[in-house]
Amino acid sequence: MPELKRKPYEKLLEPLQEELARMARWVSVTGHRLVVVFEGRDTAGKGGAISAISERLNPRQCNTIALPKPSEDERSEWYFQRYVAHLPAAGHISLFDRSWYNRAGVEKVMGFATKEQVDAFLVAAPQFERMLVNDGIILLKYWLSCDQEEQEKRFAERTEDPLKRWKLSPIDQAAREKYDEYTKAREAMLKATHTEWAPWTLVNFNDQRIGRLTLIRDLLDRLPDTECKEPKLDWPKLKGKPAKERFTVLKPIPDYPVAEGDSG
Repeated sequence: MPELKRKPYEKLLEPLQEELARMARWVSVTGHRLVVVFEGRDTAGKGGAISAISERLNPRQCNTIALPKPSEDERSEWYFQRYVAHLPAAGHISLFDRSWYNRAGVEKVMGFATKEQVDAFLVAAPQFERMLVNDGIILLKYWLSCDQEEQEKRFAERTEDPLKRWKLSPIDQAAREKYDEYTKAREAMLKATHTEWAPWTLVNFNDQRIGRLTLIRDLLDRLPDTECKEPKLDWPKLKGKPAKERFTVLKPIPDYPVAEGDSG
């Protein structure tokens, strides 16, 4: 399948983002709590998918959680503790860019967790998620899939683009040699944690734009009818002419130099 170009992608994304805005209003009005977990290999497209969902939503309502590696104190806590702190309050949305499933993926494959810790996690995770769902949280879990050939292209793009190089880490380099080990770890994770109350959904992200559209459509379809009547907004006209900015103490800095013809 040929790659979806930017302009048709943006045209297809716009109505989905309008639906997402209505969904966010529904969450706010009804007091629901929505948690969406994004997991997948490095470069799979988790950040781009989260941005496509959140970029038109109120950042005070929709939070993205991308936690760094745990501190020494956090390593001594109950494993789920630092994630619980980021669960949403009523009317809010939490998007996890990686989540508690780090233990079943990168920590297992890279040797950051013992076999006993991983085994205990695979038993505890479904119980933890049952508690969340029983408490009324709407929990959606997505795995973004990506073939190694496509992963290598994206790694190469990051090495060549100074604006994306920050995304590379020593873990990424090591992970390139462990593609099959990550596959085995993922399959064990799915077998243990794909439950009736918190199922996994796998989305093909070899084409990231199509993947985002697919994921967003599925997310919206998994929620009940989120149509909420929008209150009528009374926005009267100004009583006089629009005022201009006036400064007496300080002045704005000079405008950025724009070449003639670049301003439209």
